[in-house]
Amino acid sequence: MKTTVEEILQQKGREVWTISPKATVMEALKLMDEKHIGALVVTHDDQVVGIISERDYARKVILRGKSSINTHVKEIMTDKVYYVGLKTTAEECLILTTQQSIRHLPVLDNGKLVGLISIGDVVKSVIGEQETEIRQLSEYITGKYI
Repeated sequence: MKTTVEEILQQKGREVWTISPKATVMEALKLMDEKHIGALVVTHDDQVVGIISERDYARKVILRGKSSINTHVKEIMTDKVYYVGLKTTAEECLILTTQQSIRHLPVLDNGKLVGLISIGDVVKSVIGEQETEIRQLSEYITGKYI
């Protein structure tokens, strides 16, 4: 059985932190630090308009000599956001994150933001699936399968 995004969110929770595109990068960094997370979904009028991550900060602020205090989130956020739905499988998420070289996927349900999963969440889920399958096959081979 393939794990879905909905099942991943049941395990990790649906809490997702957002920020306005008008906020400063410093505000975004402080929120990420406070919540111990690596990315924030950027929203405007409850619509996903981008995502800002530690990677965006490193590449678009630090390396370009900009100031975190004077730079706004909209200036450095990634505005091409790939997202998934609740029925998307972990395997499909792994393919998407690998193909697009991204680490975070907002989860939308009927156009509404309902969660955020990371590549780490996806890998953990896929490994769990594989461990279960290996255990079941082993039990079947050894006659312990019920």
